[in-house]
Amino acid sequence: MIWDQPDVFICDISVEPEHIDELGHANNAVYVTWLEQCAWQHSQSLGLGLEDYQRLNRAMAVVRHEIDYLAAAYEGERLQLGTWIVESDQRLKMKRHFQLIRPTDKVTLLRAKTTFVCIEMTSGKPKRMPPEFLEGYGKALVEPFPLQL
Repeated sequence: MIWDQPDVFICDISVEPEHIDELGHANNAVYVTWLEQCAWQHSQSLGLGLEDYQRLNRAMAVVRHEIDYLAAAYEGERLQLGTWIVESDQRLKMKRHFQLIRPTDKVTLLRAKTTFVCIEMTSGKPKRMPPEFLEGYGKALVEPFPLQL
């Protein structure tokens, strides 16, 4: 597989009938769901699940998605979605990159960037990342390569 960056975290995706829209391919909104699911799986693999968020009263909330849809996905296809944490200010913000690949022909279907901000869950207001976030997410931080959007 040709990933845009090293040290990729990979999520396997199956394109199901409910993902297909009137045009006969995966609906663009479904891709956003896949991004969210993959980010959560990666967070959990780093030891930061929902229970940790609740215990710490902190969460990483999406403030911006930038998505380039490069090719369509179709029912029955198996895809791989890779993600990397490429930036953190060690206070409030963190950025991820994503790349969606169809392994059968190695075509990149999507590239995306997501910006997160740390919030206090009870108030929804921005709050500094706790040490657990700095440690957990910090160990996954990679140097960003220029994203080919």
